[in-house]
Amino acid sequence: MAAEATPRINARYLETFTNSTVRILGRVTSLRGESATVDANGSIQVHLNRDAHLTLNNAVEIIGKVQPDLSVKVFQAMDFGSNIDFNAVEAVVDATHRYKEIFYNAD
Repeated sequence: MAAEATPRINARYLETFTNSTVRILGRVTSLRGESATVDANGSIQVHLNRDAHLTLNNAVEIIGKVQPDLSVKVFQAMDFGSNIDFNAVEAVVDATHRYKEIFYNAD
């Protein structure tokens, strides 16, 4: 059985991937209990699980499911620290969708 594809997205692709599992790399801009806001070329509201330990202003990679309200339910979150080149991140997201046949099934 093949593993489920988790395409890299940013805020602009949320609507396209509703009810899908995705990867998002962004900067934590706010923390409020069991939720947070992540800036990934736009604000994304994320619903944290008990294992998510985020740090304000650090980069975080989230694997989660896009909800109908365009928030993301976090399955896994990894702190990437503060030394991230977000221009490179955006280039990877762009390549993921420009060459989607390599990264995910668009059907």
